Amino acid sequence: MTVNIGIVDRSIRAIVGVALLALVVIGPGSLWGLIGLIPLATAAMGNCPAYSLIGISTCKTSNR
Repeated sequence: MTVNIGIVDRSIRAIVGVALLALVVIGPGSLWGLIGLIPLATAAMGNCPAYSLIGISTCKTSNR
């Protein structure tokens, strides 16, 4: 799998994912916070399917 997410993008995705998951645990208790799994998964994999479709890469060096 080609890495198309840079370090800054990965960090932001991880922070947003954790914040959204925190809504489930300590926030209002809505299950909508489980959407935070998506940015966490893309940060962990280093690949964003939407970026692949559009042809965007935020990496300084791509593995193409």
